[in-house]
Amino acid sequence: MNGWGGVPWAAPGGRLGTPREVLDAPHPLLSAAAEPVDPTAPEIVAAAADLLATLRRGPATTGLAAPQIGLRWRLIAFDAGLHPRSRSWAGELVLANPRLARASHWDPGREGCTSITGLTADVLRATRITVRGHLPGTGEPVTIEADAFEARCIQHQLDHLDGLLFLDRVPGALSLHRRLHSCGA
Repeated sequence: MNGWGGVPWAAPGGRLGTPREVLDAPHPLLSAAAEPVDPTAPEIVAAAADLLATLRRGPATTGLAAPQIGLRWRLIAFDAGLHPRSRSWAGELVLANPRLARASHWDPGREGCTSITGLTADVLRATRITVRGHLPGTGEPVTIEADAFEARCIQHQLDHLDGLLFLDRVPGALSLHRRLHSCGA
């Protein structure tokens, strides 16, 4: 699925999304809970386009949350299709007000973050999830079934909406690693 419910990846008036700067930890927006949004509001549609444009700018970036680009809104973008550990692929997608409806089969895995350079960590996450949200523009409800890396990527973005970084889920210093490559969640 590309776009959101037949609406092209452009804001009202045809403005394509503009890549934004990604905030680095410890920026205060990264530790604050994001606010629910009206997925049909023009500013949310514009923000969704910007979020996707920012996601596309990073060649190894598989997901972003609105707080990472300076917006305190419950909005995530993800596209894990090209990651070597992906099995499921919902497509290049933006979700408004996403929520985890089901999670199972927990397993540790390595994660990194665009907002935290130089570090990765082993984080316990569900490998099978169901997420519900709404498409920006139409407000159409969407249910995503994801597994493996895509499930990890989505949960990582959901954490950003709750003011959590992957480091908040690390059980101890032995789980931290220097980033040796740029392929992370």
